[in-house]
Amino acid sequence: MTTSRLKSLVESLIFVSDTPVSLDRLCGILEEYGREDIRSAVAALMDEYAQPERGIALAEVAKGYQFRTREENGEYVRRLIKIKASRFSQSALETLAIIAYRQPITRAEIEYLRGVDSGGVVKTLLEKKLIKILGKKDIPGRPLIYGTTKEFLEIFSLRDLKSLPTLREIEELSAERMNEQQEELPLEDPPVGASHGNGAVERDGD
Repeated sequence: MTTSRLKSLVESLIFVSDTPVSLDRLCGILEEYGREDIRSAVAALMDEYAQPERGIALAEVAKGYQFRTREENGEYVRRLIKIKASRFSQSALETLAIIAYRQPITRAEIEYLRGVDSGGVVKTLLEKKLIKILGKKDIPGRPLIYGTTKEFLEIFSLRDLKSLPTLREIEELSAERMNEQQEELPLEDPPVGASHGNGAVERDGD
């Protein structure tokens, strides 16, 4: 089978999947092809969809690959699917950031850093599958410990946790810009394959 045929197969598989497709998954399905050939096909598709005139892009998120609507087209996609945008509350964003950077972390540790009770926010983040229980900490009382999920990576377009901005990068942002992001950052549904016609759709925060 030709290289163009392999690209076509990879494109179809990623297109129909509702979640990011990992290289391992692609290799398991396309067993007739070598891993490096499949990797090269994915890279070629990413280059093709990186062109600014394309309405969707092939992104590497949550340790996999997924077609996503371009961010600048999001407003028009929301007009099509008629879902009202809602915002991610500051308390939820603050709690999620603490968990993302400090995981694994207990609720008591979260509350120590925030200075307020965080039980309700943690419950909301669990319900939205942005965080998960990783187990129990080996200390008296054995409190639950929390960490982020694959859905968290998808929503914030992160390849993995190493893709989180560094503290130095965060410090370089102005206070005004940080406040703007905390107030306006949307909590988005993970964009699905283009076959479903969805873009970056926002859902309710806590």
